[in-house]
Amino acid sequence: MHEFPGRRCFIETFPARIAPDTALAQPMQIALFQPDIAQNTGTILRLCACLGVAAHIIEPAGFPVSDRLFRRAGMDYLDHVSLTRHDSWSKFEDWRAAQSYRLLLFTTKAATDYRDFRYQTSDILLFGRESAGVTDAVVEAADARLVIPIKAGLRSLNVAMTAAMAAGEALRQIRNPQA
Repeated sequence: MHEFPGRRCFIETFPARIAPDTALAQPMQIALFQPDIAQNTGTILRLCACLGVAAHIIEPAGFPVSDRLFRRAGMDYLDHVSLTRHDSWSKFEDWRAAQSYRLLLFTTKAATDYRDFRYQTSDILLFGRESAGVTDAVVEAADARLVIPIKAGLRSLNVAMTAAMAAGEALRQIRNPQA
């Protein structure tokens, strides 16, 4: 059983960075590229709070952070997540390059099964917009492209479910490297 100390919400738009007291403590991070749906983002931030995983929102988002649906989905857990907002993809990439973090893109257009990949503590799990995924520049910047296999003929899983599955597998591997 792992316990994570409570974290206060840390939001900064210029320049984006992780709160200094949490940067080294995070086992990995989750980033959302231009999220469209407030409820999904709130749910993912709640997941991050519960697992002690830092979160990033790469703007522009399709809703204001003050949106009531976003707050409702995140509930009071939003006060316990380390959250950084980046005002653009290029600002996020500048920050990531300076930190030397590996970027793992979860996409339906990948060939590598997310369960067959070896995760590291320096990974950022990236999830695209619900309506459009990510841009070609984001695909090219990714260090790896991973897929969660689903039944043939179906389009995709909900992004919050995908984030939960991906985080679960990554944390399992990080905490039990022999598995």
